[in-house]
Amino acid sequence: MTLTKAQIVDLVHEKLPFAKNKSTEVIENLIEIIKKTLENDEDVLISGFGKFCVKKKRERRGRNPATGDDLMLSQRKVVTFKCSGKLREKINSSI
Repeated sequence: MTLTKAQIVDLVHEKLPFAKNKSTEVIENLIEIIKKTLENDEDVLISGFGKFCVKKKRERRGRNPATGDDLMLSQRKVVTFKCSGKLREKINSSI
């Protein structure tokens, strides 16, 4: 099951003494802060959770799977996530 933004808002609303619209505003602002930070090529570190990093990928050769034609894929940036040791332990303790 996937946790959606709406479900996160509901959980914040249940756990904190905020009105539902205030909970929505808090989550929206948090996501905007994370997006702006990543847009500026800065990492986002959340202790006990993990780190979002912007990585640059160089230009590379690729292939169109539909036609088999070779093509050049341009440079791009991707966001990666590395979970913290604590989160990794929690995830693996449920095995």
